[in-house]
Amino acid sequence: MSVNVRELRCSPEDVFRVLGDGWLYPGWVVGASRMREVQADWPAQGSHLFHSFGVWPLLIDDDTVVEKVDAPRHLVIRAKGWPMGEARVTMDVKPRGDGCVVRMQEEAVAGPGALVPRFLMDVLLTWRNTEALHRLAYLAEGIADRPGGTSTADREIDVSEATE
Repeated sequence: MSVNVRELRCSPEDVFRVLGDGWLYPGWVVGASRMREVQADWPAQGSHLFHSFGVWPLLIDDDTVVEKVDAPRHLVIRAKGWPMGEARVTMDVKPRGDGCVVRMQEEAVAGPGALVPRFLMDVLLTWRNTEALHRLAYLAEGIADRPGGTSTADREIDVSEATE
């Protein structure tokens, strides 16, 4: 099972504002390309969001369901992406100083993806989820009230300017 961890310069509530807005799902989930529908009670346990993944014209419609939620600290979703299969994704968010730490754990639980050797699947998921947490940081820090400190975007802009 793949585990990624990232510090964010925002509160757990800011992270859950992003996770709780199903329309933002393709903004942080790598591979999700568009939203088709979000149930009104998202992210309540048992609620669904309906998304597509891939690139047009090769889009596959599927859905994701909430298995467990304890906002703003814990979210477990079962993401479908057939024909690859299904994955269980657990997001844990803990306050740390002026920000928080997000831990994202993903494992293939059904379909062909579950048959891929774990060490190989973990490498692929870790790579993908590093980018997913990077995108989540942009969104959550972007909506946060950050009187002190800089966002992920601010730090990256500073680094790119320093190398010019």
